[in-house]
This record gives sequence, structure tokens and C-alpha cells, in this order.
Amino acid sequence: MSELNHALSTRQLSMIAIGGVIGAGLFVGSGKAIKTAGPGVLIAYVVAGVVVVLVMRMLAELAVASPDTGSFATYATRELGPWAGITIGWLYAYQWCVIIGFEAITGAAITIKLVPSIPSWLAALLFTSTLTAVNLVSVRSFGRFEFWFAMIKVCAIALFIALGVSAILGLFGDHPAPGMSNLTGQGGFLPNGWGAVLTAMTVVFLSFFGTEMVTVAAGEAQHPEDAVRKSMRSVVWRILVFYIGSILVVVTLLPWNSAEVTASPYAAVLGELGFPAVSVVMDLIVLTAVLSCLNSGVYASSRMLYSMAGRREAPPVFGRTNRRGVPVGAVLASSSMGFATVVANYFLPTETVFTFLIDSSGAVALIVYLWITATQIRGRLRVRREDGEAGLSLRMWAFPVLSLLVVVVLAAVVVAMLVNESSRTSMLLTLLVTAVAIGAGVVQQRRLRSAAAVGRAGG
Repeated sequence: MSELNHALSTRQLSMIAIGGVIGAGLFVGSGKAIKTAGPGVLIAYVVAGVVVVLVMRMLAELAVASPDTGSFATYATRELGPWAGITIGWLYAYQWCVIIGFEAITGAAITIKLVPSIPSWLAALLFTSTLTAVNLVSVRSFGRFEFWFAMIKVCAIALFIALGVSAILGLFGDHPAPGMSNLTGQGGFLPNGWGAVLTAMTVVFLSFFGTEMVTVAAGEAQHPEDAVRKSMRSVVWRILVFYIGSILVVVTLLPWNSAEVTASPYAAVLGELGFPAVSVVMDLIVLTAVLSCLNSGVYASSRMLYSMAGRREAPPVFGRTNRRGVPVGAVLASSSMGFATVVANYFLPTETVFTFLIDSSGAVALIVYLWITATQIRGRLRVRREDGEAGLSLRMWAFPVLSLLVVVVLAAVVVAMLVNESSRTSMLLTLLVTAVAIGAGVVQQRRLRSAAAVGRAGG
């Protein structure tokens, strides 16, 4: 198996981690969560944010001890068995492949709003081709593009929060300070009850997906242990500032039940503050987030396939690299969903092709988080039993209490998705795809063990 090129700097890896948190789901998808729970959506973001921070701390414990491009799939193979690594590796690659196709469609839709003369399929082809080429050049090329994509998103969110806080304090032009009128005056802080907060949490969790990508990229970092440690350490303040801070600005400045907030909460706030051409500005920012997600999707999926090929859990072609250390076969396989989107956009109604794919991958983030938690618990117990914990330079807090608490919260969200009519189909399809992946993993594990037994007998 060929080697990857360790060319990502600590600065690029840190910015990749920041960019992984800020996606199109924050700029647009947060409106659905606000509509569901009202101002109480802040509770959903706080709880989900804390859980994601704990999951990332568990993953950091594993990654700092053994940086690997396969990240949690590699660790699952080591701690739970090949079936577990195969299952979560393929699920993760599948999730990102679907996201690549979805982001190509979304980027095309935004483009034709800005430039109506461009056909949707052509915009999707341009975005997918360009970012596939970026990933084929070198990992350094990917890192540079993602650095600037993330920088634009960070600056946009920071400016939005600064403007919002000044408006909340009554320091922005002629806009009076809103006080608590929007937080408690539109049916109360929990207008739809606690159940709505749990329902909103299912949407919120999915918007955090991508944070874990920093441990995948760590396999190509120049100083992986230090880079992972520094990047993961900043997860807490990133979530507090970018997510909870910006959502607090939205629900404080505007009524939660207004149609504008539901459609595009950030654009609604900027429009309320009187900024001209706000829709164009937000379209450009969301387009940046979309392209960043597409770029990250090609990278994350291809590196997971590359790592699995090295463990004989994926076809060998995915494990071969060119002279620049790029796994070309894995990159092309990962981006194929984007190109399939172009074909679908040209010949077929988009909804017909992608409804099943999007629904079946909609809750994969929860499965990934549960898998990481189970892997960390098993690994920590093994280390404690074999060598003691002195060798772990970074540890999960309050083990095993917080790890088990994460399992309980994630299980509750899964149950909530099954109970809620709007998310039930997505959860059931995700569980179906997971069951298929587990079955394939068990079969492949038996093949690997049979091959190993034959090899030992022949030796």
C-alpha cells in the first residue's frame, strides 16, 4: 500500500477543524430547529454541543495515542473487531458521498439564483470537477482551499455576532434593544414544550457533523499528535461562539415564529438591521459553506476508503497513491456521487434520485458518534487492564461516567427520531443501511480470518 504525503500544517489542520463546525446547516438549517423549539432551541444547541465536545474528547484520546487516516474506523477495528471498522468506515464514506451529491445540487441552486443564465447541471459539474481536481493535485492543495473557505466562514460568523451583540445592547443605529421580548414574549421560552426541544436536537446533531474530520486529516499532518491536541482543545469555544452565540443573537433579535427566521435566520437578522443586498451576501456566504463541505466530503470519504483498503476492508485500488501521495482511485470514487448528481440534474427530477439517499444517511452522524463512544470505552478499559493509563497523554474526562452519559443521550435522540413522524423514515432507513453494513462487515471479517488461517497453515 502506498503512503500518503504528510503535508498539512498545524495552522491548516486547526482551520479545517473550525471549518468543519460551520456548514450550510448552521446558516440555513438552523431555521428548522428554531421553528420547532422556539427560543428553547438554545437548550438543544447547548446539550448537543456538550455531547459533541465529549465525543470529540473521546476521539482525541484515541487519535493522540495513535494518529491514523482511518481515525475511528481504524480504532473500531482494533478494539471491537474488523466487522466494526468495516461497518463504520463504509457508513462514514457513504454519508460523505451523499453529502457531496447534495452539496453539488445546493451549490447549483444558489448559483442559478445569482446567475439565472447558467444551467443547474453545468454549475454542479463545474463545482464537482473543480474540487475533485483540487483533491487530485495534492493534500496541500486541499488544505489551502479549505483554509480559505474556513476563513471566509469564520469571518462571516464573527461579524454577524458582533453586529448582533451591538443590536442586542441597543448600540446599533436607531434599533432599540429588544430586551427579553423575543425570548419570552412569543409564547414563552418553551412555546412548544420540552418534547419540541428533544425533536429539535435531532436536527442540531446533524449540523455538527464534520467536526470529527480533523482526526481523519491528522494522518497527513506534519505533527499529528500536537495538531490533534490543539485542534480538539478549541472545539469547546468554537461551538460556544459560532453556534450558541449566533443562535442566541437570532432568537433575541427576532420573533422565533416569523417566516423569515424559518427560511433563513441569518439573512432575516441582517435584513432587520437594514443591510442592503443582504440576500446576495448570504447566498455568497452559504455558497462558500457549500463548496467547503463538498471539498471536505471528497477528502474525508477518499481518506476513509484509503485507510480501509490498507486493512483489506475495501478494494486495493483505493489504497494506491500517485507520486504526490494522493489516493487517486479513492478520490474519484468519492466524487462519483457529485458527477452522478450532474447526470441526474440533466435527465431526471432531482427529488426522484436523491430522496432515498438523503433519508438513508440522515442519521449516520448519530451512529458514528455512538461507534466512537463504544470504541473509546472498550479501548480505555483495555489500556487500563493491560498497561495502566499513565501512557495516555490526553484522556477523556471523568471516565467512564461521561462516556456512558453520552451513550444515554444519543440513544434518547435515536428514540426521539423514531417516535417523531417527520424524522421516523430517515431514522429507519439509516438503521437499515447500518444493518446492511454490519452484515457486510461480519461476512468480510470471516473472510479475512479464513484467509489468515489458510496463510498460517500454509506457512
